[in-house]
Amino acid sequence: MTAPPPARELLAALRLRAGAWARAHRRAFVAVATVGLAGFGITALALAPLAAISSFAPDAAQLPRVTISEPLELPALAPQLRALAEQELELTRGTVSRSTDSLDALLARLGVHDVEAADFLRHDATVALALGGRAGRMLRARTDGTGRLVELSARYPVDAHARRGTHFNRLRVQRDESGHWRAELDEVAFGTQLRLAAGVVRTSLFAATDAADVPDAVAMQLAEIFAIDIDFHRELRRGDRFVIVYEVLSADGEVVAWNEGAGRVLAAEFMSGGRTHRALWFADPGGQARGSYYSPDGSSHRGAFLASPLELSRVTSGFAARRDPISQRWGAHLGVDYAAPTGTPVRAVGAGTVETAGWMRGYGLTVTVAHGNGRVTLYAHLSRIGVRRGERVAQGQPLGRVGATGWATGPHLHFEFRVQGVHRDPDAFARNGEARPLSPQALARFAMQRELALGQLEVAAALASAAQPGER
Repeated sequence: MTAPPPARELLAALRLRAGAWARAHRRAFVAVATVGLAGFGITALALAPLAAISSFAPDAAQLPRVTISEPLELPALAPQLRALAEQELELTRGTVSRSTDSLDALLARLGVHDVEAADFLRHDATVALALGGRAGRMLRARTDGTGRLVELSARYPVDAHARRGTHFNRLRVQRDESGHWRAELDEVAFGTQLRLAAGVVRTSLFAATDAADVPDAVAMQLAEIFAIDIDFHRELRRGDRFVIVYEVLSADGEVVAWNEGAGRVLAAEFMSGGRTHRALWFADPGGQARGSYYSPDGSSHRGAFLASPLELSRVTSGFAARRDPISQRWGAHLGVDYAAPTGTPVRAVGAGTVETAGWMRGYGLTVTVAHGNGRVTLYAHLSRIGVRRGERVAQGQPLGRVGATGWATGPHLHFEFRVQGVHRDPDAFARNGEARPLSPQALARFAMQRELALGQLEVAAALASAAQPGER
């Protein structure tokens, strides 16, 4: 077995081979050597500045330290406490009155403990008229820290029908300049806030509006607006949708308690049976004083006649043959019967003049209204009549109350529509009522308002879709 060559001999052999390769490949050897030296040079140039910087950097441990000390004088605590004690603390509380409330109960709920103020409130005639045993009054009291009354205010609807939807009564009780208590009663215009809502019908329209937190008064407006387009008794289907933009009335910045603050519906959309119906409120400032609902193209959405003389009702007998509930004989039923509780308001389906208002044989207490061109409507079995013969009435104006007078088996309204003395189907006639077109000048103003209203409807629909992404 041959032993390995010594290391010295091995190194010598390698040197000889390297020298022979360098002589045979002189150009390659020079290039490799040049690149290697250049690399070492670059590294040296890059490291040199760093070394220079580090050599001049100060040592943090050797930096000088300076301590600055100044005396801080704290204010005395006693003056601060006296200043706090001198501050006048006022508390504001609100409540809604109940029919069973006494004045003492109201004041206790408002946190008022003031014998002098309570004595004034008991004996002032204005306060007694506004608060005595009245429910639904919105009250707000401002007191000091001890419960002494600073100001008391009460807000409630006005009694006058003409200003009921636009103004409220405000009672304000406070001290005058001489320090005596004083009560002032004023009529003040409502403020308004805009609300958007949307919903899907699952069982009924009113269940859907309840689920969407829409006040009942607004839901009834919605049903009335689209009553000409949709028969809510027969045509409403599961999955139908609605979108509403409506006003909420506020009194001194607070949403009113009565009717949940419901104001007017400003824009509405109802999708039913594959069709989309839209209605926009428009009151032409340059023309008619009272507004109405219009389709987006400017045509009147509400015809000359409403679809029903009751805001909320159920049809029990239509314009068709039936067995008379009293005579038990088969025959034509020449009107429509609406089931409703006694006392439900009955309204005129169209503007006109009261022809008769009184007792009419089997009809009982009855009102008939002439609408021109031989058209007459009849409202029978009333418990009370609220108009007189010859009186002009507007569309939607109350005529009386539902009852069971005459030949009636229970409280309901019998309603008829006659043209030149011939009975017509009231539902069909209302759907084909004439439209009231806008003038060219009013149409231009309506177009400006329409874009805003349609945009609001789109926002309401988008918000509802975002809140219920699974709905289709």
